[in-house]
Amino acid sequence: MTVSAQRRRDIIDALRRGTVPQYGLDALAVGLAPFQATFDEELDKVAGGSAAFKAVRGEYGSGKTFITRWLRERAHGLGFACAEVQVSETETPLHRLETVYRRLMERLTTADCPNGAFRNVVESWFYTLEEDVLAQSDVDPEDGAALVAATDALMEKRLGEVVRSAPAFSLTLRAYRQALLEGREEIADGLLAWMAGQPNISAAIKRYARIKGDIDHFGALSFLQGILTILKDSGHPGMLLVLDEVETLQRMRGDARDKSLNALRQLMDEVDAGRFPGLYLLMTGTPAFFEGPMGVQRLPPLAQRLAVDFSTDARFDNPRAVQIRLKGFDTAQLEAVGIKVRDLYARGSRCPERIMARVDDAYLALLAQAVTGDLGGRVGIAPRLFLKKLVGEVLDRVDQFEDFDPRRDYALTLSDQEMTPVERAARAATRVDDIELGP
Repeated sequence: MTVSAQRRRDIIDALRRGTVPQYGLDALAVGLAPFQATFDEELDKVAGGSAAFKAVRGEYGSGKTFITRWLRERAHGLGFACAEVQVSETETPLHRLETVYRRLMERLTTADCPNGAFRNVVESWFYTLEEDVLAQSDVDPEDGAALVAATDALMEKRLGEVVRSAPAFSLTLRAYRQALLEGREEIADGLLAWMAGQPNISAAIKRYARIKGDIDHFGALSFLQGILTILKDSGHPGMLLVLDEVETLQRMRGDARDKSLNALRQLMDEVDAGRFPGLYLLMTGTPAFFEGPMGVQRLPPLAQRLAVDFSTDARFDNPRAVQIRLKGFDTAQLEAVGIKVRDLYARGSRCPERIMARVDDAYLALLAQAVTGDLGGRVGIAPRLFLKKLVGEVLDRVDQFEDFDPRRDYALTLSDQEMTPVERAARAATRVDDIELGP
């Protein structure tokens, strides 16, 4: 695939930091072919007005974040809006759906707006409503009052069920538009912030729209319905919502954990019931979350909905199942992604021939073997460190120093400070001090 110079720099910079790039993941994708056709089918189904739910399970380093961002990029290409919400014990507890909704709105993106897309979506929607009014009625485009009234009426009609279950949704939209017409930008901004679930909106702004309080647990679901309607009307066929790291529920207090699991069950049931047409809900978690006593198995109705038999050969896993598993990298895949990164780097280098000669496929295999060996042979958790070392300590040096030869001048070192807890735990015991003694 063709990657722009800016996108290439963004990818390389992210790998240098040891993080998953936000975009351009097709350039790095390895081992996702079994899922691609099914994801495309499901996105197409959602774009047609259905809803879908998918759970992705995998150990640390298996590529859960990568596959969700890869899918987000595909969804953006189809016009979807997307949001990635990191479930957190303190900042985004899953049982507080109003908080999940707020994070969703903060992270709402489109292909044209990588950050804070809500305002653009709303303004695009009002423009669409006005165009539809002018096309379907005899309203004079010069008669501002008549156009506003007709647009408000069409808005109420389009929102339908949302108006009945959450009248504050349409009230706020109408007040937002009126504030813009009056040139009261501060009030308009405050009303959009309230709609996005932000707390601490002034009483004066709420009085302007004749609304009270904040969006609560149940209001969040109704507002999500409204957002999906607005997206559809403004040219976006749906929304991909990713709930990442759901396994953090296992660390919560028992009561909070149970409430969160029940909230997840509620979301799944609402998706199945057709309440959210245009929503693709994707969650990620570890096998321990799906199978352990502190996770999904704690709530039998949820466990039943997510149950998939993974006892068969992984080659025959069904990508259409409600839950799919990521197997993690093997050595060949680790080397393959190294080759992709090396080639991508070389295309933006001042000396591509030197890059290709000194960081050849054989050297990449040696580096992959060294990183994996220092992690106790666990290839599945090696990609992050392997790519971080490849970019930051090998490719950068070959690019900048004419006489640098990684075979001669570089020896791999891994410090505890640059490793995650999982990586540190997997590190091979190469010294006496590394050996954990029993009690």
